[in-house]
Amino acid sequence: MSELVPGGNLALPGGAVTVRVPGPFDVSALITDDGGRVRDDGDFVFYNQPSAPGARLSGDALTVDPRALRPGATRVTVAVSPAEPGAPLSGLPSPVLRVTDSGGRPLARFSPPRPRQETVLLLAEIYRRGEGWKLRALGQGYADGLAGLARDFGVDVEEDGATGTGTIPRRPLSPPRPAAAPSPVAAPPARDGFLDLVNAARAAAGSPPVAHDPRLADAAREHAGVMAGAGRLGVEGVDGVSVHQRVVAAGYAYLTVGEHLVSGPRAVAGLVDHCLRHEAARRTVCDPAFTHAALGSAHGGGSGDVYWTALWASPLTPDGLDRTAAEVVDLTNRERTRAGLPPLSRDPLLTAAAQAHSADMVARDFYSHTAPDGGKPWDRAAAAGSARRTIGENIACGQRSAAEVVRGWMNSPGHRANILKPDFTHIGVGFAGGGRAGTYWTQLFGA
Repeated sequence: MSELVPGGNLALPGGAVTVRVPGPFDVSALITDDGGRVRDDGDFVFYNQPSAPGARLSGDALTVDPRALRPGATRVTVAVSPAEPGAPLSGLPSPVLRVTDSGGRPLARFSPPRPRQETVLLLAEIYRRGEGWKLRALGQGYADGLAGLARDFGVDVEEDGATGTGTIPRRPLSPPRPAAAPSPVAAPPARDGFLDLVNAARAAAGSPPVAHDPRLADAAREHAGVMAGAGRLGVEGVDGVSVHQRVVAAGYAYLTVGEHLVSGPRAVAGLVDHCLRHEAARRTVCDPAFTHAALGSAHGGGSGDVYWTALWASPLTPDGLDRTAAEVVDLTNRERTRAGLPPLSRDPLLTAAAQAHSADMVARDFYSHTAPDGGKPWDRAAAAGSARRTIGENIACGQRSAAEVVRGWMNSPGHRANILKPDFTHIGVGFAGGGRAGTYWTQLFGA
């Protein structure tokens, strides 16, 4: 999976792709030609008009099939705005765009710089290049709302007679909830038969069984309740807390984690069947890396829908952390060997600095080479006692394995340049689970 930066691009495979932005956001899309203008208002896909030829919006996910776009369309621009009218983006979690192919396999991830006064953010564009299609990360903000964005792309926007400002009608499907809306209630026994069904599937796949963990169960029940109360699925709840943060807060420090967030099935058997019928979800259910699992559910306060959170994890141990770091180093050195470069040696001081930075990103809820106190990679290396004169750093978040994170770095020109820099001789690797993204990785290079 590629970790994109603003302006970064990625060639897309043939067929449909899905872009998803979990959290308290509305996703919208504008379908245009090379001139950047819509043909008519039907080219604006948003909550009140969730589909157009070749594009369909479902919740926080937009699926685009470039082959089915209207004639003349060469670009689909993806934007996000706050789900609650008037809420500034700066007061919400930073939106993170994830792109998957038609089989659910991850292709790219983009976390733009945190918005400030903007009320709408252009996240990415899918555009034609020759006979193929590519995705480009953007990160451009608008301060005058979705109406201003739409108007700039040529959409006719209703005018408010009193103020003369453009407005986009809000969705009729989500009226404001009354202050005394019924609280979500736990669905009846969420665990009944869950592990039996899961472990039967794992045995058929040749994977060892998972055991129930009460800490995971607490986190799963809490997250299911938050989703039910809001009436929407999301890795991050309306309270601003991600399911991964709930796992760590419940006392389960993990080395690897997975989650299934589902609404609809009324019983445990239906939920497990749903997961096993979808390839990406089935891989999680049967992943041999997981040792524990738990399930939580809650009924929506007014809708009666059941919201489910299934969690899968293996605990963080010193040996497990060392094995993961060693795998990152090994994969990194394989790339250097292919390029004719000497391998990097593990450096305990760089390792300590890298591990501290990954843990700090989780603890202080940020994702950057610059810490909230202004510390830079070379500052962290020096603080750990390293005397190396040249320092470089790669970071990533959200990847679930060493192979996935190294592959992502190699698909990013800047990160690849660090990995293949001839001058570097040593490396330290850090990993921490938790935070909004679930996993935080650091490579610290030295010479």
